[in-house]
Amino acid sequence: MADLTAHPPIRPSALLATYAQFPIHPVRGEGSWLYEADGTKWLDIYGGHAVSSTGHCHPHVVEAIQDQVAELIFYSMAVPLPQRERLADELARRCPGDLSKVFFCNSGAEANENALHVARKATGRSKIVSVTGGWHGRTLGAVSVTDGAKYQAPAIRAGVPLSTKVAFNVPAAFDGVVDENVAAVIIEPIQGLSGAKDCTPEFLAAARSACDHAGAVLIYDEVQCGVGRTGKFTAAESYGVIPDIITLAKGLASGLPIGATIITSALATKLEPGDLGSTFGGGPVPCAAALATLEVLDREDVLANVTAVSARLVAGAHALGARKVWGRGLLLGLDFGRPAAEVQQALWVHRILVGTSGDPDVVRLLPPLTISAAEAELLLTGLKAVL
Repeated sequence: MADLTAHPPIRPSALLATYAQFPIHPVRGEGSWLYEADGTKWLDIYGGHAVSSTGHCHPHVVEAIQDQVAELIFYSMAVPLPQRERLADELARRCPGDLSKVFFCNSGAEANENALHVARKATGRSKIVSVTGGWHGRTLGAVSVTDGAKYQAPAIRAGVPLSTKVAFNVPAAFDGVVDENVAAVIIEPIQGLSGAKDCTPEFLAAARSACDHAGAVLIYDEVQCGVGRTGKFTAAESYGVIPDIITLAKGLASGLPIGATIITSALATKLEPGDLGSTFGGGPVPCAAALATLEVLDREDVLANVTAVSARLVAGAHALGARKVWGRGLLLGLDFGRPAAEVQQALWVHRILVGTSGDPDVVRLLPPLTISAAEAELLLTGLKAVL
């Protein structure tokens, strides 16, 4: 059998090298499957970094994109667009508490940048507190609150102050750190890059209490764990601890670029026209795709599917000898006590894609939220064969 760990490009590319490449050249996608030109199909349990929320090329999403492209491809925020208004209303309706005002941009990093900007503008403070193991994006503001020397290096070179880090899942870590100088605490309720490591409710409650006491803003980065991935529309609902800002992106438009910074009405009163802006944010095509994505979540009872398939995957992973299963819903990290890269590459032989993580022993699962029970069993069968 061919060595799938070494799959050279067809020709030299002008692209800068960024990510290590999976050994697949997809030309088509359908549901949880990717297809190569010769018809070889792969089970996609990675979802393009948790982006393919409704599966690849869901017919309803495709139709919504096609219809919108035929009518109006783009106009900026300089004019009102019904798609943008509808999507903002839908997101506000689905978010808990008073998370009711929405700003659209193009990515998770941008959504986080704007969340930090809102917090600093609203409080008049500059200091940010974040969590060890956290990942928030590659723009300067985002890397300044991300953990890890190699990620923080660009912020240091640019002279951007780094956040103060508190220990992951240690509720007492906020004591004496979140004070009157802190604008915000930013947390991933489930740390994606670190291996789907989920915060405890007690940790999030301690962050909420510390922010309330100091008058700071609590931000949840739900770029990876939001939009239904935990079995609730927001991870905040899964934990019962509500922040002042939630950021969403990745799966929100089933593959088209969009980000959203959702804030409370109280924070919105601190902003003025011109404080936020994005040329491409909230364009009609990604908004149409996002609206169709939300409709699929509702019509196909996708959140119930997330809960059911997650339970089967967790039970199956434990039955296969997992030392630890991190995460919630369909953002899971499986620790089998062996290098995740070895497990990942062994699964390539079975034409199954999974992710690795910052923890070298944790295999990360981020499949489409529409993955079927039968497809989940295929993954478990593949894992049994390679372990």
